[in-house]
Amino acid sequence: MTYEETVSYILDIPRFTKKNEPQHTREFMERLGNPQEQFPSVHVAGSNGKGSVCAFLSSILRESGLRTGMFASPHLTDIRERFLINGQPCTREQFLEAEQFVRRTVVRMQKEGMPHPTFFEYLFGVGMVLFWKEGVECAVLETGLGGRLDATNVVRHPILTILTSISLEHTEILGNTIEQIAAEKAGIIKKGVPVLFDGNEPLAEPVIRNAVGKNQAPVTKVSWEDIKILLNDGKNIDFSMDCGYDVTNIRIPFPAKYQAMNAALALAAVPFLRRKFEISNEAVLQGFRKASWPGRMEETEPEVYMDGAHNVSGIRGFLEAVDSLAKCPSILLFSMVQEKDYEEASRLLCQKDRWERIILTKISGNARALDPECLKSCMLRELSRAGKHIPVLVIECPREAYREAMEQKKPGQKLFCAGSLYLIGELKNIAAGT
Repeated sequence: MTYEETVSYILDIPRFTKKNEPQHTREFMERLGNPQEQFPSVHVAGSNGKGSVCAFLSSILRESGLRTGMFASPHLTDIRERFLINGQPCTREQFLEAEQFVRRTVVRMQKEGMPHPTFFEYLFGVGMVLFWKEGVECAVLETGLGGRLDATNVVRHPILTILTSISLEHTEILGNTIEQIAAEKAGIIKKGVPVLFDGNEPLAEPVIRNAVGKNQAPVTKVSWEDIKILLNDGKNIDFSMDCGYDVTNIRIPFPAKYQAMNAALALAAVPFLRRKFEISNEAVLQGFRKASWPGRMEETEPEVYMDGAHNVSGIRGFLEAVDSLAKCPSILLFSMVQEKDYEEASRLLCQKDRWERIILTKISGNARALDPECLKSCMLRELSRAGKHIPVLVIECPREAYREAMEQKKPGQKLFCAGSLYLIGELKNIAAGT
């Protein structure tokens, strides 16, 4: 099969599979030779920030001279973005070799009456086989949805587990409270394996500490109390952190304050990584300076920012970044998927005088895409309550919506695109002319 045919096959998997039990994932990985156990790994879960933490850690590891793999999701424009080797998407040849190995294994399993792996199980299998074949010396693994039942949780002996910020998300699957969601995320904690966690959510902390206690795992809490922002110039953030570690003044190439917390978690991970690898202070500093994670308050062109804020907590962080970057009312291009709390998102977005106009669009080819007219009704209601009169325009086609936003943007004015990583991926392709 060609690369395009292979990608089409993988993207079609959700049409003919359903969620499998964890024992199926374990059997699947055993049939592949348990590639996930052939290299050391760091396991990261959370509601927001887990991809960014993975990106920081991956950058530090490769600056230390280690051949580093990173398994992440979702992809923005190319499925190979889920399988990074030394910070770059794997090649088509590497991808196809690993996928064909996995496909042959799945065919044999199906002949024995076993169900086809789910979309995420399949991708995880491809990623782990790829990392194994490519001689990765350490992998940073981001969970998909949740943690306890996540395919990545078949990893039995990570170097370290990290829990980023936890908020209400995927409540139809993970639970209706912070405590329930925290319990699902904390399901990645393993017996005796050190744990780092974002300690800014008081409802999540007791749940995490309970899981840590049951597993007799060393635990470290990181919160905003440990961090001091020294500079935010709209391009970079400098921060210091009191963590008993000899490198404390860090620069990261991101303008959003929330990235300082993600970087702080990565910094706190360094002493644990040093138990396994040789990591110099210079590698840490350069790792942070060179880190890249597209679609997270990314300035894609001058005065145009794209951020995959996809839930209420993420939107709060997005708005905090908007307030620090924009000195006059901006243009917002926005969309969401159905299962998110779009009413609360609308309320937050319509506070303050941030926007000159709002353009709502619809994510293409996504069955979960929210009807922008529904968003418009919510926003107009919130704007009316606040006594604000801001134009809210619906343009369902993202390409036309982006073109309208760019035409309306005045010199010196900023355009912010947000609401879903699916939207950001689509807009990045549009902006690139593809």
